[in-house]
Amino acid sequence: MSNRAVLSGRHFMMGNIACAEGALAAGCRFAAGYPITPATEVAERLAERLPAIGGTFLQMEDEIASMAAIIGASWAGQKTLTATSGPGISLMLENIGFAVGTETPCVIVNVMRGGPTTGIPTVELQGDVIQARRGSHGDYQIIALAPSSVQECFDYTLEAFNLAERWRTPVFVLTDAFLGHMREEVVIPEPDALRLVERKRFPAGADVETLPGFLDLDVAPMPIFGKGHKAHVTSSCHDAHGRRNVIDATALDVFAKRLNDKIETHRDEIVRVEQDLEGAEVVLVSYGSIFRCARASVEAGRAQGLKLGWLKLATLWPFADTAIAAAAGKAKHLIVLENNLGQMVHYVQAAAAGKATVSFLPPRILGEMHEMEDVLRAVKEVRA
Repeated sequence: MSNRAVLSGRHFMMGNIACAEGALAAGCRFAAGYPITPATEVAERLAERLPAIGGTFLQMEDEIASMAAIIGASWAGQKTLTATSGPGISLMLENIGFAVGTETPCVIVNVMRGGPTTGIPTVELQGDVIQARRGSHGDYQIIALAPSSVQECFDYTLEAFNLAERWRTPVFVLTDAFLGHMREEVVIPEPDALRLVERKRFPAGADVETLPGFLDLDVAPMPIFGKGHKAHVTSSCHDAHGRRNVIDATALDVFAKRLNDKIETHRDEIVRVEQDLEGAEVVLVSYGSIFRCARASVEAGRAQGLKLGWLKLATLWPFADTAIAAAAGKAKHLIVLENNLGQMVHYVQAAAAGKATVSFLPPRILGEMHEMEDVLRAVKEVRA
């Protein structure tokens, strides 16, 4: 196995492997996980590659421990990742909430599969998108990216680390069983061409007691364990020094709003949308692997003279409400394609706010890709 952290060049690789390589290129040197279909290849790749480049991979006893391990390693100064699927995310959610509340940068790859409960391990379903946003209790913001190609599995995983480091927060990469096991060409840039972001750190020797920062107006610098900082990290409501305050509503008000606002007030810097709306009367809104169906249907429909466009939600959270509203202002109809029973469609309807009709199109069979003929039939029906 190569001892190069960045495997620059052209490769033919699986989506799960591309996620692992994106993490390594971003500077990830610690990962922990527990085997689960269809995400296991991410852990297998990192278990091979990390020791060869001076990193560490731990197979934990379960997903709860895996999430705890990457939080601890992040506070020791490492860029960290875990990878799992829906049932594993359900187990991790308490610790994901802990990571949000303690402002711990880390990346969680969720290779989504059929559910609920154990479901079908080998069948793709975009069933976890709301779970990623609202799975833990309380008010908070989360960042989640949804790649639609194997190349984007690499690119978005690297970008997830940049976002986690910039905003000191957990970041999801929501891929799925289709992409995880799909093989396509991936181009990995030379190391000097990669844009990498590093977290803000407390100055050397600074004492958190005399240099507040846990609740900075933007993003607080992070003390690193073992680097001489005196830091108290608590999951409870805390003040700017990290000290618990569990009796004061004013303290909770500041605590919750700061965690929310550091993401909410920077939505325009975080949200990523791709679109081709030129002259479109009907716009297909999609994300992840199902975007491939939407784009192919637009190309086929345009060949038939249909005025079609597409909009891809590269960032699922924060939700791209401004882009959706703008698309609704130009088109007459939005059709949301999802491989579930309708999760993001409700957010699209709210953002469209009556500017255009919004309809939902699930696949013919849950867990399968949309048939192009079904998509084009739906387009013709809304135009009638």
